[in-house]
Amino acid sequence: MITREQALQFADEWVSAWNDHDLEAVLTHYTDDFEMSSPVMLQMGLGINGTLKGKDKVRDYWQQAMKKYPDLHFGLIEVLSCIDTVVIYYTSIAGKKAAELFFFNEEGKVYRAMGHYN
Repeated sequence: MITREQALQFADEWVSAWNDHDLEAVLTHYTDDFEMSSPVMLQMGLGINGTLKGKDKVRDYWQQAMKKYPDLHFGLIEVLSCIDTVVIYYTSIAGKKAAELFFFNEEGKVYRAMGHYN
C-alpha cells in the first residue's frame, strides 16, 4: 500500500525531474517494461491506440516531447492516492491541466501510467 507520504514524495521527485528536463531521473520510477498511454502520443503519430510499452520506446517519445517543448514546466496542483495508485494533477504545457495516473508494483515502481489532459 502506498502511504500519503510516499505519494507526495513520488510526485515531488517526478515533477522536479521533469522540470529539470532530467529524463533518466524520470525513468528511474518505472519498470523496464512499463506501459504508457496518452492522447499526445497519437497527436505525435506514436504508439498503437496511444500506448507505448517499454522504457526505450517511452524514452524516445519523452525525448521528442522535451525537444518540442523546451520550456516545459509542470506545476503541481494536487496528489491523490489509493492502495497501489497515485494521481498527480498538475499544470502542463501551455498552462493546460493534466492528471497522470500511475499503477505501482510491489517494489514501488510504476508499471503502467496514463496521461489525461484538458
